[in-house]
Amino acid sequence: MSTLPESDESAAEWQELLLLYPLYCALDREFVIEFPRCSDLEGGVEAPTQESVEQAQQWFADMDQRIQVHQLRQFLQTTTLTSENGLRAMLQHYLGKLQRSSSDRDKIDFLLVQFFSHCAPSRLQDEDVEIAYVAQVLEPIFSTGDFSAPDWLAPLDEYLRAANDCRSLNDLLTAGILEKGRKLKASAGEKYFVPGAMVPGLPPRTIFRRRADRSAAYDMPIVEGDVSRRILFWAATAHAGGPSRGDQCSISADADERQRSH
Repeated sequence: MSTLPESDESAAEWQELLLLYPLYCALDREFVIEFPRCSDLEGGVEAPTQESVEQAQQWFADMDQRIQVHQLRQFLQTTTLTSENGLRAMLQHYLGKLQRSSSDRDKIDFLLVQFFSHCAPSRLQDEDVEIAYVAQVLEPIFSTGDFSAPDWLAPLDEYLRAANDCRSLNDLLTAGILEKGRKLKASAGEKYFVPGAMVPGLPPRTIFRRRADRSAAYDMPIVEGDVSRRILFWAATAHAGGPSRGDQCSISADADERQRSH
C-alpha cells in the first residue's frame, strides 16, 4: 500500500481528522454509542495510506449519522475537551460536506454558537452584539466575507415583527411563529449554508448562558436588542432535542413571572 502523497491540503485534512477523533470518541463514550474505533486514527498514524484516509472519512460519516443533535449540544455545553481549534475543525467538517442533512444544519447552528461563545469576550453585553462584530469573530470559519442576508430570508422580518408583539413565550408558541421560522429554514435547503443565513442563529444563547444556566432560545422577553431578537428567534427555530411542550410551558410561566416582576 502506498502512503498518501504529501501535500499541504492532504496533510491538513489528516491533521484535522486526528484533532476531531478524540472529541468523537468522547461523544461515543458519553452517550454509549459503542461504535468500533478507527485503527489508524486510534494509533495516530502520521503517514496514512489513501485507503486509511478513506476509511477514516467513512468512520466520521458513520458517526455523524449516529450522533443526535441534542447529544452534540449537551456534550458541547458540558465537556472540557473542546478548544478553539477543535470547534473550528468540527465546524469545517460539517460545512465541508457535499451533502448536508437537516440534522447537519442544526448541528452547525449549535457549533457556531459554541465557537462564538468560546471566542467572544466573557463580558460581552447584549447591546454589543452587531452583525459586523459576529462576522469578525467568525471570520476564521467562512471562506467568504459576505454576510449580507439572502433574498429568501426576507419573511424573517415579518415573523420578527409578530414575535415582538408577543408578551410571553406562551404567546410565541401558540401563535405558531416559531413553526413558520422552522419551515422557512427547512425550505432553504442548501441555500441555508451561507454566512448571511447562518449568522442569525448565533449569540443570544451565549449571552443568556452568561446570565443563567438556561437556553435563550426559550426566553424571548429578556432580550431587547433588535439584533439579539433577530438571532434569538432564528436560533429558536432549530429542532435540537429541546424541552418538551410541558417543559416549555413551565419555562414560559417563569418568563411571565419574571416579566411581571419588572
